[in-house]
Amino acid sequence: MNYWKSSALCVSIALAMSACGNKQSDSQLTASGLNPDDFVTDVNGKTTGLYTLTNDNGMEVCVTNFGGRLVSIMVPDRDGKFHDVVLGFDSIADYLPQNNASDFGAAIGRYANRINQGRIVLDGDTVQLPRNNFGHCLHGGPTGWQYQVYDVTSVNDSSIVLTMHSPDGDNNFPGNVEATVTYTLTADNAIDIDYKATTDKKTVINMTNHSYFNLNGDPDSSIVDNILYVCADTFTPVDRTYMTTGEIVPVEGTPMDFTTPKAVGQDIANTDYDQIKFGNGYDHNWVLNTAGDDSQVAAKLVAPTTGITLEVLTDEPGIQVYSGNFLDGKVTGKKGKVYKQRSGICLETQHYPDSPNKAEWPSVVLEPGQTYSSHCVFKFGVEN
Repeated sequence: MNYWKSSALCVSIALAMSACGNKQSDSQLTASGLNPDDFVTDVNGKTTGLYTLTNDNGMEVCVTNFGGRLVSIMVPDRDGKFHDVVLGFDSIADYLPQNNASDFGAAIGRYANRINQGRIVLDGDTVQLPRNNFGHCLHGGPTGWQYQVYDVTSVNDSSIVLTMHSPDGDNNFPGNVEATVTYTLTADNAIDIDYKATTDKKTVINMTNHSYFNLNGDPDSSIVDNILYVCADTFTPVDRTYMTTGEIVPVEGTPMDFTTPKAVGQDIANTDYDQIKFGNGYDHNWVLNTAGDDSQVAAKLVAPTTGITLEVLTDEPGIQVYSGNFLDGKVTGKKGKVYKQRSGICLETQHYPDSPNKAEWPSVVLEPGQTYSSHCVFKFGVEN
């Protein structure tokens, strides 16, 4: 066996041990109560597993390479008690699309959010993408990256690097794309997410994380009492099919105004306002004032019951706030909890929906020789 094959084999063995080492007995369960054995299967010839990141504060983050998903996030409340603050499932079987077609915790690609009628035009050529949501292409199509297995190329106690080879024509997107998602659990209780991608043909890229957060630590407790701040004076309104109209309008004087922190549920039932009626709640992109400065807080969520806080920092121009409008009690998640409407809230850093068809908005086009880069931080803390 030559050196390169031997090295690759050693890396593969090390990664397999990291994914599966803590799964021999109940005493080996994760802090969130997950059994790594339940995350090992074969999907399209690739092996899935569960990977655990920890820090010295006792925080734990569990990741599966199926869809690059955050499965559990254990953080302390104001009294030091730990809670799992993200929705998900107890086993890989429940994540498979034939059982639950969901985006829980996923690293979304190639294109997060919606593309109008699934059509893009590149260099005068029209590309027809799948139409899997109200006539539009949503989250990369019906077999987007959330339903594919990422390769684990590096993993240690605090960080994991996931890679995706997306072939030319994947859900009809052009170009062979090589993408990476790096999750790092920091010493100050933050999940740092770094996205990178390259292509050999002109294409579009827009990646995000689709975690449903519940800072109450209990999906039975709705997120409507959580206090939300969004650093955005404007947002991009949508029509009845959740497609952006092309406008950018002020939030002032509307239910979309979170420049002063308020409860998520304060205006969520105001169906006299078309955007709430169209979205069945919040399912909109806010245009961030942070102008790509990921040292500024783009959004902040606080749970009064636990004191747990979540700050979102990003270099992206927008953030999609989705208030769990379509959770309907038909899905049972971790520990047998039923996920009802508003059991979780998503804070998805991104370029604006349908940017490929709106030339005046920040571009999502990736050319050969360029590197797509996106950065997001989910920083947890507590308030008394």
